[in-house]
Amino acid sequence: MGLFSSKENYLGVDIGNSALKLVELSNNKGQPKLITYGYLEQNHDILKNNNEETKAKLINSLKVLCQKAKTTTTKVVAALPSYTVFSSVITLPEMSKKELESAVMWEAKKIVPMPLEEMVLDWKVLENDTTVEEVPSNSTEAQIQTAHKKYSKILITAAPQNLVTRYLEIFKAAGMDLISLETEAFALERVLVGHEKVPIMIVDIGAATTNISVVVSSVPLINRSIDLGGHTITKTIANSLNVDFERAEQFKRDFGLNTDAPGNSQIPKRIEFVVSSIINEIRYVLNLYQNQSKAAVEKIILTGGSSFLPNLPSYLSRTLNLEVFIGDPWARVMYPLELKPVLAEIAPRLAVSVGLAMREIIS
Repeated sequence: MGLFSSKENYLGVDIGNSALKLVELSNNKGQPKLITYGYLEQNHDILKNNNEETKAKLINSLKVLCQKAKTTTTKVVAALPSYTVFSSVITLPEMSKKELESAVMWEAKKIVPMPLEEMVLDWKVLENDTTVEEVPSNSTEAQIQTAHKKYSKILITAAPQNLVTRYLEIFKAAGMDLISLETEAFALERVLVGHEKVPIMIVDIGAATTNISVVVSSVPLINRSIDLGGHTITKTIANSLNVDFERAEQFKRDFGLNTDAPGNSQIPKRIEFVVSSIINEIRYVLNLYQNQSKAAVEKIILTGGSSFLPNLPSYLSRTLNLEVFIGDPWARVMYPLELKPVLAEIAPRLAVSVGLAMREIIS
């Protein structure tokens, strides 16, 4: 649905495992303003089926979605799935820009799991730290100055070259201008965390995968993915109750983890069984971060189409002893108030798209 028109508009396009999601925002004096949005269910998994037929279907789906949503711009920011992108934070002594470039490439060769010739490498300096070493009391001034060493923390990201090329070809064929590619984790950080400095975990529960990130000072430092999502829960219910997928999906939406709900008490138990795998992965990431940092994760933000499970936030909060809530990607976006109920309902599904569209608007 088209709402407004503007010259500085950007499309955030999220190619998911089960759907295409799109949000168009305009730059209203530095504040994002909703223009239109769209959602189209599809199963053209370009990551698993890299063939011309799948590619053609996806290109057509993009064109159809833009037409139905009545988009007003061709400028696109898209997301690479988090599990396809390698990222790591390294620490290097402070040095000149030219020396730093060489040092980063040297370190990247040691930690990136694929040959750098096959990857698109990007990096940025996160912060500078001064480390003070212990020196004897009779040290000279020069020795004391040497002991005060400055180090830079650098985020390295690397994506497969063939995947980046594939995305470029798809959007070009769909008549779109792909101005930027980034990971889902950065889009979610932008729209759900913002400028908060404390460690925050984002759990994105999609149809086929669950992505878990720990964000500190606007940077996703840890990213993990597991092949488990909403469809896994639905299939578990369908198999255990011997019902079709659609009925199992409705059961999931109606009952969730509410053990006090009337009706078949097996459903919450089946859902709890699958969710326990997600909880185990969350605990693993929490421990992983805790071993690297003195600060603890303060809260968990849920997003993704399957985060709407009834009672899920309270269930996770009790189990993990942490504050857990569903994130609101519309919090910093201008939109007509009459759309609030509809936008609230679809918010978890469109969070990545909103974050992508905001990239060129919010610094």
